[in-house]
Amino acid sequence: MTHIAVLGSTNMDLVAYVEKAPARGETVTGREFRTIPGGKGANQAIAAARAGATVSMMGAVGNDGFGSRLRSTLELPHSRIRSSGGTPIGVDTDHLRTTEGPSGTAHIVVDDEGGNAIVVIPGANGTVDHLSPGDEGLIASADALLLQLEIPLAAVIAGAEAARAHGVRTILTPAPAQPLPPELLAATDLLVPNEHEAATLTGVPDPHAAAYVLLDQVPEVVITLGSAGSLYAARGQEPITVPAPQVTAVDSTGAGDTFVGALAVALAETRPVPEALAWAAAAAALSVQRAGASASMPTRQEIEAQFAS
Repeated sequence: MTHIAVLGSTNMDLVAYVEKAPARGETVTGREFRTIPGGKGANQAIAAARAGATVSMMGAVGNDGFGSRLRSTLELPHSRIRSSGGTPIGVDTDHLRTTEGPSGTAHIVVDDEGGNAIVVIPGANGTVDHLSPGDEGLIASADALLLQLEIPLAAVIAGAEAARAHGVRTILTPAPAQPLPPELLAATDLLVPNEHEAATLTGVPDPHAAAYVLLDQVPEVVITLGSAGSLYAARGQEPITVPAPQVTAVDSTGAGDTFVGALAVALAETRPVPEALAWAAAAAALSVQRAGASASMPTRQEIEAQFAS
């Protein structure tokens, strides 16, 4: 069974749904409000679990009500994966710390076109600045390590270097976009920015040109292009673009995390890169047709059906 380790953030998403997002200084009336467990780390963990992997989560939640709900959401049975006793299992949270103070939150506005604007308050995620005892061993046991940038860079670097030391593939989502330290890039196998993050990292707006710049720093890059699919580039190979299914988006929150979680599973299962990208795109296409982040993520059975259609 494929094992994916995730080192990253857990947030409670506080989501307001509006016809049109407010401009600066403007007040608008929304039609609905939801609290939905999220955070890029937790989202990718749930996406990978629903895509068919066993998944372990490293990070932190606060000792508040949000923290309890975030932990229990991760532990829910997310797929048909079962333990030896036959009981459905969820994400392993044995390495998810509980700290004093509030959990992380993300304040999200979603408009009727499925677009979103997000403000993240780190909370407990800000305390994850190192690996805890046992984290390195967990990373060493995995087929891949998923990383993002919603926890302090010191922990991200430590996780990536631990994975590199044990021959574990590192997949980094550089979000929120920020300058990446050389030591983190040196320990990254696959970088997965969206087209905006790629432009921010390189100063180059064209995704193909940006990919070539990024290949000077990491061996493989996947740039997600929204409804246009994804661009894959690797050193010594011609880039390829894989289209995405054309669907009507309801809420794009969490689509990128769904893509990365599913992609990690597909690659760990040794699917060819074009197939892995198409499979991950099928997962993301399903997620944007539903509201929320973790709540929108499809099961393996759903992904297979979409992929085959």
